[in-house]
Amino acid sequence: MGRIIAIANQKGGVGKTTTAINLAASLALSEQRTLLIDCDPQGNTTGGIGFPKDPVRRTLYNALILGEPLDKIILKTQIDGLDLIPADKNLVGAEVELVAAESREYQLQKMLQQIKDTYTYIIMDCPPALGLLTLNALTAADSVLVPIQCEYLALEGVSELLDTLMRIRRTLNPNLAIEGIVLTMYDERTTLSKQVASDLRSFFGAQVFESVIPRNVRLAEAPSHGKPIHFYDIHSRGAEAYVNLAKEVISNGQKRIGKGAGGTDS
Repeated sequence: MGRIIAIANQKGGVGKTTTAINLAASLALSEQRTLLIDCDPQGNTTGGIGFPKDPVRRTLYNALILGEPLDKIILKTQIDGLDLIPADKNLVGAEVELVAAESREYQLQKMLQQIKDTYTYIIMDCPPALGLLTLNALTAADSVLVPIQCEYLALEGVSELLDTLMRIRRTLNPNLAIEGIVLTMYDERTTLSKQVASDLRSFFGAQVFESVIPRNVRLAEAPSHGKPIHFYDIHSRGAEAYVNLAKEVISNGQKRIGKGAGGTDS
């Protein structure tokens, strides 16, 4: 049965979309059948994996609100073993239309039950706000992966997010685990990056991934070319970092199976 991982942070600009695209690509290249779901009306994940804007394309909105079958919506990407459920600006309307829906926070969970067994991993890129789309993703997820930019007040931001996750556990999804915290935009030349990394590791311990995503020009350029970093510059430090992160995620899953338990928790 597939593991559903939401990539979430209430703060924007922390590398959520970059992480969603490149982690999903790295998992697929590791021969893990993977589905990437763009849950953000901005559609940056959709564009960043190689699909330019197309007003007639069916998207997550069609499945979530109109009940259209997923086989008409899921797209094959340029990477073998990686599929996409795209997004576009219509998802803004989904936030409004879901308000009146019965069991409104569980619509995405119900939709994914149809296909969960088809994939080893389902990766969801969440919007940078705690609206109904993000709540749907966190309710559907087995775990949440939190990208944290190595900057001032990072610790404060992640503490707020974890408070939110605790509320979601109490009310919507008691089994939601922390997949891990990944440090992004790390600049080893600056004292600030080193200090933030040290603070997060001392506070959250083993919940922080060993893999660190560097501040990397090639990584920043890749989405504008509609490519994951592996197809844009496989030799870049950014590509190496996401390959290593995928190995850690796969290893976490194997440990979980070994324990026969519900997963790493906070």
